[in-house]
Amino acid sequence: MRLSAMGDVAMTVPVLRAFVIQHPEVKITVISRPFFKPFFEGIPQVSFFSFDEKERHKGFSGLLRLYQDLKKLDVDAFADLHNVLRSKVIRTLFALGGKKVAAVDKGREGKKALTRSENKILKQLPSMFERHAEVFATLGFSIDLANPIFPKKAVLKEDITAIIGTANLKLIGIAPFAQYDSKVYPLDLMRSVIEELSKNPNNKILLFGGGKKEIEILDSLSNNKSNVINMAGKIKLNQELELISNLDVMLSMDSGNAHIAAMLGVKVISLYGATHPFAGFMPFNQVIDNALLADRNKYPLLPTSVYGNKIVPGYEDAMRTISVEKVIDKINSVLF
Repeated sequence: MRLSAMGDVAMTVPVLRAFVIQHPEVKITVISRPFFKPFFEGIPQVSFFSFDEKERHKGFSGLLRLYQDLKKLDVDAFADLHNVLRSKVIRTLFALGGKKVAAVDKGREGKKALTRSENKILKQLPSMFERHAEVFATLGFSIDLANPIFPKKAVLKEDITAIIGTANLKLIGIAPFAQYDSKVYPLDLMRSVIEELSKNPNNKILLFGGGKKEIEILDSLSNNKSNVINMAGKIKLNQELELISNLDVMLSMDSGNAHIAAMLGVKVISLYGATHPFAGFMPFNQVIDNALLADRNKYPLLPTSVYGNKIVPGYEDAMRTISVEKVIDKINSVLF
């Protein structure tokens, strides 16, 4: 069970891919929001159960109905990869019913030590992938996350090629948004990155986002350039996954698109402001050199937050210390 958010749900995918390869005798049912179902399509032995937050599974009585619905699946064990109130209720009911249960340890103490302003302990914490694997190990299923196997690139259908074309160009994905401003690369700098990348006629830059405001910003960033295309609002999630699987590189904030690209085996360059890859949310199977960090010499309190939701006065411009040139050089080093 993992209900939200997009990036967190995406981080379960590489673990489940490894699980089914190493334990082919086990059937897995993923419980999550229906929007995320495409993440798990094509993974053998994995089925999807839609959590109906608005009607059937709403409120405490809805959770009791969810438990009754899940009991019909005759499960042997329950893996709580969320560890929030809703999942704790379901986990407790399964435990009372005599089933094996295990829950993810979010490592809150280590994260507090990493992000506090005084006596900060700047060290790599276990990744969420390792924490998820530990849940399954507790249930008796060890998982080796080394040497992962990713799905093949999707064959792009005409509905996508009609938008991006069919020329054999380097496909660069850029996802410039995040839930919190402290994780977003300044718009003027991102505009400069896109401008520079677009000068190479062998590059095709695809912009990703969602929502009316983001679409308007992405339209302004594309600025009618033939090799810069705003994909937001033009395709559905399953099509977006197919397209992302064909990228040569994804440039993303510390956000969901980084994890979506990584779960598909795409190289990811991630930018960090208030947050830090040591918190355990670095995209799967990526090298640390591809995580570009704000300058801690100028902003010594970094990282100031695990999720980017804490505002520290005077740190609003921390991400400006990641230069446009550094971002461009890193993208080119991955591409060529």
